[in-house]
Amino acid sequence: MKKIVTLVSIVLFGLTAKAQDASQGLKGAWFATSQFGYQQTKTGDVKGTNLSVLPIVGTFITPSVAVGAGIGYINIKSEGFDGVSPDLKTLGNTDLIVIQPLARKYWNVAGSLYFFGQAAIPVITGKEKESNLKVNQVGVSVSGGFDYFVTKNFSVEFSYDLVNFTSTTLKPENGEKTTVTNFGLAHVANVDSYYNTALGGSAPNLTSPISVGFKFLF
Repeated sequence: MKKIVTLVSIVLFGLTAKAQDASQGLKGAWFATSQFGYQQTKTGDVKGTNLSVLPIVGTFITPSVAVGAGIGYINIKSEGFDGVSPDLKTLGNTDLIVIQPLARKYWNVAGSLYFFGQAAIPVITGKEKESNLKVNQVGVSVSGGFDYFVTKNFSVEFSYDLVNFTSTTLKPENGEKTTVTNFGLAHVANVDSYYNTALGGSAPNLTSPISVGFKFLF
């Protein structure tokens, strides 16, 4: 009899613990991911690229809400012919550091597929090497994406900017600084032509609208 009571107690304890874990969802879990974005444009013999890599670490403060921060790198580069040399030359090359606090909310779509909304405040700083132009940007970004859990500890995510606001200061080595304010829906916006000319990149914003990444939970 005592053995049966002991066995029943163990089973009930296990079921209770499992129920508590299920009710907690991902609360308390940590995650690490790295977002990757790439854009390219080509006009005549001039090719512009925008590459971004952003590792992110965060934690779930509720079963469906996570907060975190990313520290990453952006390279904006332009290559082509300058009309003087017959060889392909680097017309612009900008290296930037990104610091981005963020918050996410997850909703289950079906099975292992989740939709998430993300709000972030990216701060970007760096320099264009060819002209020693200093670049500083502060922005607010709202994006949406899908997160598919391949296993309970690994997922693949895709996101796209829905709303993006940035204020960018371009300060040349000599001369007056230029401030560019940009607001876009679905990452579509017009921008001062000096911005693209100065950086020689592929897009009006320093960050690319599409990003993909792999997330690990632990």
